[in-house]
Amino acid sequence: MRRYKIFVSGVQRELKSERRAVKDFISRNPLLKEYFNVFLFEDLPAKSKSAQKAYLDEVRKSDIYLGIFGDEYGKIGKDNLSATEKEFREAHQRNKTILIYVKNEKSTKRHKRMCDLIKKAADEYIYKDFNIIQELSNSIHESMVDFLRDEGIVGRTIFDEAICEKASLEDIDDSKIRWFLSRAQKRRKYPLDVDTPIMQVLTHLNLINKERLKNAAILLFGKDPHKYHLQAEVKCLQLHGTEVEKPFSSYHIYTDNIFEQIDKAVAFVLDAIRLPVIQQTGTAAVRRPLEIPEFVIQEAIVNAVAHRNYNNTASVQVIVFVDRVEVWNPGKLPAQITIEDLKKPHTSHPNNPLMAEILYLADYIQKVGSGTLEMIKQCKKSGLPEPEFKQLRSEFRSIISRDIYTEDMLAGLGLKNRQIKAIKYVKEKGEITNRIYMKLVEISKPTATRDLSELTKKSILERVGRTGKGTIYRLKGSQRAQRAHEGLTKGSKD
Repeated sequence: MRRYKIFVSGVQRELKSERRAVKDFISRNPLLKEYFNVFLFEDLPAKSKSAQKAYLDEVRKSDIYLGIFGDEYGKIGKDNLSATEKEFREAHQRNKTILIYVKNEKSTKRHKRMCDLIKKAADEYIYKDFNIIQELSNSIHESMVDFLRDEGIVGRTIFDEAICEKASLEDIDDSKIRWFLSRAQKRRKYPLDVDTPIMQVLTHLNLINKERLKNAAILLFGKDPHKYHLQAEVKCLQLHGTEVEKPFSSYHIYTDNIFEQIDKAVAFVLDAIRLPVIQQTGTAAVRRPLEIPEFVIQEAIVNAVAHRNYNNTASVQVIVFVDRVEVWNPGKLPAQITIEDLKKPHTSHPNNPLMAEILYLADYIQKVGSGTLEMIKQCKKSGLPEPEFKQLRSEFRSIISRDIYTEDMLAGLGLKNRQIKAIKYVKEKGEITNRIYMKLVEISKPTATRDLSELTKKSILERVGRTGKGTIYRLKGSQRAQRAHEGLTKGSKD
């Protein structure tokens, strides 16, 4: 039987008790001690401790990097890095399984370099916080069991394959089954006829176990999935600004079957970002293209609904800001996949494989590993930044820009904070004047004029109207402004 090696990282002087507690806990736990060995650098013979970079060799030989991060960064070496950060970097480069535990997350005494390291780790990996050793032990036990499940060592019941207690054939929507069969035949050449009996269809799709319906059957084809699974819903919000603040422009909760949840959520976003038809007297109507390609929106929502953790009570959330669309779902990437993997060809490890297969047959999911790549490709083709993917603890997010002026982009332009505030105002309100800008950031008229002129010279804003009180400024380089200009120009010529 294979035993996996865990490398424990963290400042020894500060975290001596926590480091030792990890090894003691795993070595005494009846289950974990059978599958894991824990390496502590302080357990090496004294003469071995002086060996240069010996700890990095141990990282390379390990299967799991377990980082305990506290307030201290540790002694900085000649390469301007501490041992803890070098160990983390080595594990990251070697694609090790990485587990991070942060002591006293809200600490105000943390060294700046350690704050930076935690942020760097959080961009790629989930971390858990703890205050006392018992909390650390509990989190480690949960993480180790999850690891064994992912390795197929400890059995687990996947949510979509589990039996839906008390559900019966009366809960299945016959019309949705017929719709699915028709679509699957056309899109994937699925062999069953549209009039195939429901029980035979469910059996063929592996949605029944000993005449009892699985969760996937209710989620995909149920008349009222919410009756059995309150968490199976999509919340859609449209906001006035760039932050989640009330009042909302629009708010809907969709609790239908999975297909309809996806369709309605996509329609919600498209209605929010769809640019209207331009109609001028005596001219032909000109329909402007969407700010974000429809495929990109649908893929983000499908991924959220199909791959979410249904054991979590949270819902999927789709939020339309004035400058971006964000899709949040409870769950995390499989251990075999990193954020960077999503940007290149990769294998698929769905959290709900049964549902994923049926969504594929209905042509809601593309071939393995291609969806996120196509999202990136279509955003680039539309002149948008690449979608951003984030793993935040037990929540995964897809962030899709509505224009080119993202916060990261603005930060790199060398603008003053007040100028960035002006751009954000224009993104929300559509335009700004010299007078409004003066009041917004509390500056003099000459300063406001210089700032807005500078933004105009940088081709970020464009001036509309004659110089004077009637002058307004609008975004020039954004997709929205470009398409509006193109549409108006074309409309005037037709």
